[in-house]
Amino acid sequence: MKVLPFTIPVPHGQTIIVQEEVLPHFYPHLHRHAEVQVTWIQEGEGTLLAGNNMHVFTGGEVFVMGANQPHLFKSSPDYFAEGSQKQVRAISVFFNPNGKLAALFNLPEMQAVQSFFSQWQNGFKIPERETEAFSVSIAKIQHSTGAAQLALLIDLLNAMSTTDGLQPLSSESYTYSMTDPEGARIASVYNYIMHNYSSALTLDEVARLAHLTPNAFCRYFKKHTRTTFIAFVNKVRVNEACKMLVNGSLNNIADVAYSCGFSSITNFNYVFKNIAGKSPRDYINDYSGAVKTSR
Repeated sequence: MKVLPFTIPVPHGQTIIVQEEVLPHFYPHLHRHAEVQVTWIQEGEGTLLAGNNMHVFTGGEVFVMGANQPHLFKSSPDYFAEGSQKQVRAISVFFNPNGKLAALFNLPEMQAVQSFFSQWQNGFKIPERETEAFSVSIAKIQHSTGAAQLALLIDLLNAMSTTDGLQPLSSESYTYSMTDPEGARIASVYNYIMHNYSSALTLDEVARLAHLTPNAFCRYFKKHTRTTFIAFVNKVRVNEACKMLVNGSLNNIADVAYSCGFSSITNFNYVFKNIAGKSPRDYINDYSGAVKTSR
C-alpha cells in the first residue's frame, strides 16, 4: 500500500505541471498532494473516490480535486483482467495556490478566484454541458509554455469560478487534517474495501487490518471520514451496482445485488433506494430514457 502523501514531480522553472496518462489503468492507490488537480478523463471508466464520497466516472468528464484532498480514480475491474486490452487516457493540470503561485492568487484581481477555491476545497465536477469547453482549455494549457500557459490557466480558473451547477465531490464537513500515519492507515482501509466490496466484509476483519479493536475502529473511521464503516461499504457497493445496472453486464437485478456483496434482494433494494434515491428498476428505466432522449 502506497503511503497517502504523494509528491508531484515539478520540472525546474515551472509552476504549472501538465501530466498526460495513457495506461492500462489509473494509479490504484488513494493519495493526496499539495496541488489542486484538474483532470480531463479522455478514456476510461470506474469510480472516483474523493474525500468521503464516491462518483462514477467515464470518458469526457472533467474533475477538480482540492489541495490535499485524498482521491483515487479506481478503474473498473475489467481493466485489471488478465489479457485486458483496455486503456485509460487522461490529461491533468496541477498547480499549488499556496506555493510559488501564492503571490498571483493574492493579487486584488484574483480575489474572486482565490475565494472560489477556498469555498471549493472539497473538489467539484464540471457540469456536462460545460465539459467540452473546459477540455479544450485543458488541451491548450497542455500545448503552451511560459507566460502563455499561465494566462491560459488564469482563464481556466476564472471560467470555473463563474460556472453554475458545479457538483461537489465531497461533503463540506469532511476534513483532511490527518497525520501521515493516519492517512496511510485510512488509505489501506479504503483500498481494501474498494477491492473486496463483493465479499462478505466484516467489521472485525477490517478492524484487524487497521490494528484496532472493532469499537475503536468505528470511532476512528467516523472521526476521519464523517461517515460510518457500514455506510461507506454500502455506498461503494451501490456505486458498483449502478455501473452494472446500466451496462447490462449481468442478467438481472438479483445477479447485480449478489455480485456487489449484498446478501439478499430485499436488503439490496432498501439500501439502493436509500442511497440512489430510487429503486434499481427505476434507475435502469431512467437511464434508458435519458439515453434515448440524447439520441
